[in-house]
Amino acid sequence: MKIQQYIMQHKNQLTFITGIFIIFAGIAQFVFMERLFYQSFLIIASIIGVLPIFLQAYQALKVRVLSIDLLVTIAVFGAFLIGEYNESAIVTFLFLFGSFLERKTLEKTRTAIQSLTKMAPKSALKILDDGTSETVEIEAIAKDDRLLVKTGGQVPVDGVIDEGEGYLDEASVTGESKQRKKGKGDDVFAGTFLDNGTLKIKTKKVGEDTTFGKIIELVEEAQDSKSSAERFIDKFAKYYTPLVLILSLIVGILTQDVRLAITILVLGCPGALVIGVPVSNVAGIGSGAKDGILIKGGEVIDSFSKVDTFVFDKTGTLTLGKPSVADIKSYTEDLSDSLKVVASVERESDHPLGQAILDYAKMSSYLPVTQTNVVKGQGIKAILDDKKVLVGNKSLMNANNIKLTKKIKDDTHQLQISGHSLVMVAIDGQLSLLIGIKDQIRPGVKETLSYLKEMGIKELIMLTGDNQETAESTAEELGITKVYGNLMPENKADYIRKLQNEGHQTAFVGDGVNDSPSLTLSDIGIAMGGGTEVAIETSDVVLMKSNFEKLAEAYRLTKKTLRNMQENILIALTTILLLLLGLVFGYIYMASGMFIHELSILIVIFNGMRLLLSYKKKHKT
Repeated sequence: MKIQQYIMQHKNQLTFITGIFIIFAGIAQFVFMERLFYQSFLIIASIIGVLPIFLQAYQALKVRVLSIDLLVTIAVFGAFLIGEYNESAIVTFLFLFGSFLERKTLEKTRTAIQSLTKMAPKSALKILDDGTSETVEIEAIAKDDRLLVKTGGQVPVDGVIDEGEGYLDEASVTGESKQRKKGKGDDVFAGTFLDNGTLKIKTKKVGEDTTFGKIIELVEEAQDSKSSAERFIDKFAKYYTPLVLILSLIVGILTQDVRLAITILVLGCPGALVIGVPVSNVAGIGSGAKDGILIKGGEVIDSFSKVDTFVFDKTGTLTLGKPSVADIKSYTEDLSDSLKVVASVERESDHPLGQAILDYAKMSSYLPVTQTNVVKGQGIKAILDDKKVLVGNKSLMNANNIKLTKKIKDDTHQLQISGHSLVMVAIDGQLSLLIGIKDQIRPGVKETLSYLKEMGIKELIMLTGDNQETAESTAEELGITKVYGNLMPENKADYIRKLQNEGHQTAFVGDGVNDSPSLTLSDIGIAMGGGTEVAIETSDVVLMKSNFEKLAEAYRLTKKTLRNMQENILIALTTILLLLLGLVFGYIYMASGMFIHELSILIVIFNGMRLLLSYKKKHKT
């Protein structure tokens, strides 16, 4: 038993050793003309190579499955018995090498759950009866316990704010980059971070019951649902293996020619088929990797090529994920002076919209601010350079009797319906600036979505944690017809299930931790390369450097790769059929048959490489 485990655990090493001995045999024969060493090396290669194949065939037989491993094992033993050591060695190596390529291209990382678990809160500050707090393990927290969260701290549970207010980064749950200001009575979620402020919260849910815990659970379920996918080769072997065995047996009985029967087994071994599919996959994956598209395996290529519905997260996927100044309406003669004033005031604030204004202004120097007063829920009052400045929302302007003309009201309405967050600036009682801030659309998104429609994609859908009005504005700009806002991770996952139940082949494109359940549950998960580590690990395809334009190229590449794979399968099956018919009717013998057999292997390899060359050429044009 230990020997079997050792052999299977070192299958890759045995493949490498088999190849080395075949090379040694070639050197002995063609360089040193040593026939004895040539055969000896091939015999050693055959024995080493057939061990893991035989064990796999044996394990399959134990559960009453006739696998291709069984056919290869019998063919190798047959070739060995009739003295065709070169064929037995080459067949074992090709089969093992093909299996190696498949395993490498089909390996799916399983470290995402560990990454998520590491991100989950481990401890909390529990408020005691005397008002003090102490650090306790998260397992010690119960429902209705009161907890303290300080600036920079992680919210340990799902709960409701009992006291305090602050700005929360909820990207790990909602996926939205925009910080949310929350106060008493608002819900908070485990795994989110308090960027500014101090909160006392009352616990509602802990551990696996929290929203973050549900994300981990959904990812686990979705990964398990993909692990049962069957390989094409296994399905083919179910019928092919017994067919060749029966044919060989019949021919042996009718002709009384053992050599012919064994030759049928040797030539019937699907070398081109075994190597053809992995070569196409590797060529397609290699083409994508060179072009910034990481495709995680041959099964992904097959599934991706059949996708008819694309579902998108918004923030960080369709957009850049960072609020920035998108529009400025100026009502003064000197825009630069007004911009310098507001930038100087915003330096005194930690508000995310203020940071967007500072990034836009890029001032080399600022005006001295002599007085600031933060008005809760409205903005900032400030005095600088003998000017009275108001920076905030419409409520701040109304509270200070700032007159808004019809032009200003129209501009405000226009910016709001297009999804902007507004910052108004009044200087000495007059409104001088209206600043629109929003998350910007990624370059090339609109063109890419249009191209996907041209390629036959039926549905383009947006699912986002952002509010419905902002989401609809983005969707209208991009030509997306279905959009659903205010969604939690479990809502997105439920919608993916709904689409799949309706018969759609889905691809979900996202970038955040909150997207990981949908990325894994969908038929194909596509992550932006600049997204979170968990999103990248749970996805099937990664667009490196977050280049959205690569999405359409990836889709086209998988279709082309699938066609190439089908061509290789056709070449392999046609070759096998011709060889077997030729053997039966006496047109093909061992030498000529093996020549055609090996030639078919070279043909499928070159056909796979043609995919690499043709894709590269087309991409350049």
